[in-house]
Amino acid sequence: MNDNAVKNVTAAGRKKDITFVRVLVWLVIALLLFVTLFPFYWVIRTSFTPASLIYSDAARLIPSRLTGMNYVRVLGFVSAEESLALGGSGQSVNFLVNLRNSLIIAVVTTVCQVFFCSMAGYGFSRVRFPGRDKLFALILATMMVPGVVMMIPNFVFIRKLNLLNTYAGIVLPALFMTPYSVFFMRQFFMGINKEIEEAAYIDGAGQYRTFFMIIMPLMQTAVTTLAVTIAINTWNDYMWPLIVGRKEELRTLTVALGVFRSQTPQGQPDWSGMMAGTVLAIIPAFIIYAFLGKKIVNSIQFSGFR
Repeated sequence: MNDNAVKNVTAAGRKKDITFVRVLVWLVIALLLFVTLFPFYWVIRTSFTPASLIYSDAARLIPSRLTGMNYVRVLGFVSAEESLALGGSGQSVNFLVNLRNSLIIAVVTTVCQVFFCSMAGYGFSRVRFPGRDKLFALILATMMVPGVVMMIPNFVFIRKLNLLNTYAGIVLPALFMTPYSVFFMRQFFMGINKEIEEAAYIDGAGQYRTFFMIIMPLMQTAVTTLAVTIAINTWNDYMWPLIVGRKEELRTLTVALGVFRSQTPQGQPDWSGMMAGTVLAIIPAFIIYAFLGKKIVNSIQFSGFR
């Protein structure tokens, strides 16, 4: 066998190995996608399944009969008697009111937290003051404290301020800043070349003008990523709005869905109605990711301006 034949055999072997590795990688990716997406499919599938077929069609990937009445029932467009006749619990979600509450809380918390955390992150990355590094280390240390540990002190604090059952009581604990958000913004500010700010100072711009008119426009990707993260976390929050906003007119969508699930006059949860309400609650988060997902991906690749 000559040298060319040996090289051809070796190249063919390498090509087979590369092909095998690629196939294996794609199989792993496909498996991970299936594990991730199948629960979402099952939620949607259940939301279109008649309540009477929830258990009899449990083994079917596609139910034998589809219906949109679950959404109509959850939104309260039929009477309690009609809902019971359709196999539901007779309960409904005040979707528009709950949607309004979730939007108010998410928007206010996101805007305020992004604003204050951006300023705090900029201060920790650029402004030198006594004890700066120790204070930042203390903020990082608080990230190790589970949120549930702070829930009781926060509740006592809100009660002392007479802010129970108010929007202010729900948003106040996370209104100004969180350790993660401050850390997140500081790391991005550290990646911006200081020469940009120095050039602004030479041109006569002050620190505040430099921050708002030069630095923040450069941070659009980071700000968008942080805003989306805060908005989604606030939107999905359940425990804090539940214990602070007990009035029906202050319920968020997540709390309303929890209450809807617990109302079981038929002796079992209204799973079809519950999944219909869940789909409605997911839609706003899906829209946010659909329009801003590219910004989030870009933020992962962001390394500052050199």
